[in-house]
Amino acid sequence: MATAMAATAAERAVLEEEFRWLLHDEVHAVLRQLQDILKEASLRFTLSCSGTGTEAPAKQENFILGSCSTDQVKGVLTLQGDALSQADVNLKMPRNNQLLHFAFREDKQWKLQQIQDARNHVSQAIYLLANRDESYQFRTGAEVLKLMDAVMLQLTRARNRLTTPATLTLPEIAASGLTRMFAPALPSDLLVNVYINLNKLCLTVYQLHALQPNSTKNFRPAGGAVLHSPGAMFEWGSQRLEVSHVHKVECVIPWLNDALVFFTVSLQLCQQLKDKISVFSSYWSYRPF
Repeated sequence: MATAMAATAAERAVLEEEFRWLLHDEVHAVLRQLQDILKEASLRFTLSCSGTGTEAPAKQENFILGSCSTDQVKGVLTLQGDALSQADVNLKMPRNNQLLHFAFREDKQWKLQQIQDARNHVSQAIYLLANRDESYQFRTGAEVLKLMDAVMLQLTRARNRLTTPATLTLPEIAASGLTRMFAPALPSDLLVNVYINLNKLCLTVYQLHALQPNSTKNFRPAGGAVLHSPGAMFEWGSQRLEVSHVHKVECVIPWLNDALVFFTVSLQLCQQLKDKISVFSSYWSYRPF
């Protein structure tokens, strides 16, 4: 009995020592690694001309819009950090092949809130990690778990902002300031929406036609959606309108792809550290960690 108790005490001493090493050394090694990865992610979002960080203005990048299924819409979008600084779009009308051209007014930029929000969440995650520098002494496993949960929350929110575009109703798209960005002004039978989906910048053009007051169609206003389909109806002002054609074109933004990879790797590191901490909590479930 005494031998068994001595063995148990020895095992506990070894586990205590391993746990102490985990808190003192391993945790800080992971935090350093996380900071390095997230700083790389943050640099992707700033894309400054000088490479010195956020103080220099972001460089302009041109992206050619394309679709494998249609050539109805062609154009170039110019991205500067988290804003569209220029847009040049050609639309071939399906019925008469008339070519429409519209571009941003020179005095306008369109903020892409998804990119701005994702960058802010990355900055918040870096701030949380920087507050626990090498000199900070973690005393319990619970403290590490709390930090990892907070960092993972910011990273998950950053990733979700890029992977989950907002669902908008057609009246919300019609009321958007984006429709007033163009010169010449968009025709009244066109709506435009721009959003990020994963690593892609997407442009959607909706062509509309008015429903006649005596129309036999059963009017059913469409709800919110990332992409509305032909036949979707809505009311705007005193008119009832229906989507007749939808044109979606997109382009890949390589640095957004990099950022999503960095988010995934960072979340995996956080979870691995949480798992290591949890192994020890199963040995001393009564201890405050």
